[in-house]
Amino acid sequence: MAADLNLLATRLQEAFGPQLASLDIQLGELTIVVKAADMTAILNRLRDDSHFRFEQLTDLCGMDYSTYGSDLSEGGAYYGNDEAQGVHARRFATVYHLLSISNNARLRVRVYAEDDAMPVMASVVDIWPAANWYEREAFDLYGIIYTGHPDLRRLLTDYGFIGNPFRKDFPLSGNVEMRYDAEQKRVVYQPVTVEPREVTPRIVREDGYGGAR
Repeated sequence: MAADLNLLATRLQEAFGPQLASLDIQLGELTIVVKAADMTAILNRLRDDSHFRFEQLTDLCGMDYSTYGSDLSEGGAYYGNDEAQGVHARRFATVYHLLSISNNARLRVRVYAEDDAMPVMASVVDIWPAANWYEREAFDLYGIIYTGHPDLRRLLTDYGFIGNPFRKDFPLSGNVEMRYDAEQKRVVYQPVTVEPREVTPRIVREDGYGGAR
């Protein structure tokens, strides 16, 4: 397996060279990072080139790296899970898991959105139709916009939902709650009534956690 990954890594470096922001083999898995501007051309070649032939997209997910690798107690704000800066120093990313049946190989591709305030990247539905609902999920949960998607709308939350629940800054209790009102005979929205509570066991709390003494 290691030999196969090393061969794939070599072919990726030969094919894309400086277009690869990083290439890494960890725990028997190969991950590459590419820039959003290059992703469409690279993903098309990964599908069509006989050296790669990644015919299937097995998974696609959004990621929020806003607190990754940072010490929150010191106010750290490092974005990205790579040591390099530049393209890695971003908050939102889409991760593509690819499978080549022809070559019996797997590859993970990570692409960071260039704008943290408005994460936008190209849809890959035209490359792998299976991306349709995956991209809708990432749009719903992370607020990542996929240009060129044929029907980009919420998938898991309701149409009146406010915010993106998988973002790190989304409140655990949410912004609003919904319930069925028997008098109005319809679903209504109202301010959250859930009282925040401490769920960290007392034996592992630091001094002063949540005002505890």
